[in-house]
Amino acid sequence: MKIAIVTDAWSPQVNGVVRTLTSVTDRLRALGHDVLVISPDQYASIPCPSYPEIRLALATRHGVGTRLTDFAPDAVHIATEGPLGIAARRFCLNHGYPFTTAYHTQFPDYLARRTGLPASVFWPFIRWFHAPATAILVSTETVRAQLRAQGLHQLVHWGRGVDLACFTPSAPVPALYADLPRPIQLYVGRVAVEKNIEAFLASEHPGSRVVVGDGPAREALARAYPHAHFVGAQTGAALAGFYAGADVFVFPSRTDTFGLVMIEAMACGTPVAAYPVSGPLDVLASASGVMDEDLTRAIAGALRLDRQACARAGRSFTWEASTRQFLNALVPITAPVALAA
Repeated sequence: MKIAIVTDAWSPQVNGVVRTLTSVTDRLRALGHDVLVISPDQYASIPCPSYPEIRLALATRHGVGTRLTDFAPDAVHIATEGPLGIAARRFCLNHGYPFTTAYHTQFPDYLARRTGLPASVFWPFIRWFHAPATAILVSTETVRAQLRAQGLHQLVHWGRGVDLACFTPSAPVPALYADLPRPIQLYVGRVAVEKNIEAFLASEHPGSRVVVGDGPAREALARAYPHAHFVGAQTGAALAGFYAGADVFVFPSRTDTFGLVMIEAMACGTPVAAYPVSGPLDVLASASGVMDEDLTRAIAGALRLDRQACARAGRSFTWEASTRQFLNALVPITAPVALAA
């Protein structure tokens, strides 16, 4: 099958969307599918205002359409609501070709945090973007209910997975941990305002706080919380070691659709502390995490959980299952993709 995936989130960005798309793309290709990824690294781009690590591609409907025409896909998936996604959406609509989309990111909530405007201001764009899709892929039941409340009903489940060969309780622990007072409390993810990391850094539980990741808020948070350890972005076995050696993983975000980092932590045997919000409500079970509106109390509760039970819960999420769900959601194009005269 020839599958075109159009995304505004791709390497060198480091986030859950990129991790999801690269993991599923790798497995699709391993299964013998021909996958074309249309991504920002293939175009001239400009930095996203207030978040320069994210590049916005300078692409047109015709430019993206030419790529799709040359590839002649059997199915088109538009992963993101950025410039490339908008260009691909317009091309498909103009030519009458079905496509699927995915709701990866709580853009209304993110933009509300960054602009001070209410999230309701941004929901009309989300409805406009996704309404023509034949299927909208969502990661959890909470997100499904949220989009249904916005009048979007063509919703299909698409779960997430863990690289079980990498994220294990036996991953090598970083040398940094040897000298840190226990318990070691870990955050992994983008260091940005919408992730609510200050709630983690200001929590009152004793021990050490480690932040893995990078982003526009890192410098300010490092100044405000000088006793926290900011180690930058980590990948592969090094990242797995940060999870495996920590005593608790803290997920302070209130605006995530899933929270891929939580299941990676669980697969390494590290219990999770979080707020009872979208993402944790769908991912965590009583054996793998504690949710509480008091984050300090959630951390204390998570530290009492059994690490073997956490690992079993985390390792139930696989990229193989995620890839099957993705394939089942695709909508075949029955006519060849061609540019209009």
